[in-house]
Amino acid sequence: MPEETLLAFDYGAKKLGVALGNTLLKQARPLDLILEPTRDGRFARIEALLNTWQPERLVVGLALATDGSEQYASQHCRRFARQLEGRFGIPVVLVDERGSSVEAQKITGNAPDDAVAAAIILQRYFDAHS
Repeated sequence: MPEETLLAFDYGAKKLGVALGNTLLKQARPLDLILEPTRDGRFARIEALLNTWQPERLVVGLALATDGSEQYASQHCRRFARQLEGRFGIPVVLVDERGSSVEAQKITGNAPDDAVAAAIILQRYFDAHS
């Protein structure tokens, strides 16, 4: 299987964490935190990242309830994933993000943790596809 570059997103209404990794090393790393207040601004920043990194696949964290059921935020994550795929034509995979923010907070303390959460989500993808 050829090497692929992946970008992952920890979707939030106000913040969007971004992580980077590839299928050769299978190691995710935090990349960026998007704080653009408008949807157009967010997608412009995403497009710039896509142009820079040229990913073959995108991963979006899917917010689920602690019991694994869908919740209100799940719909927003799914919508964001559909928008990415529709707008940029890059395949999108949804990955369970339960607990990723808590894990990220343990790593960052009081610092912004959204990009770290995105890296945790991407690492889960790599671990599940080893």
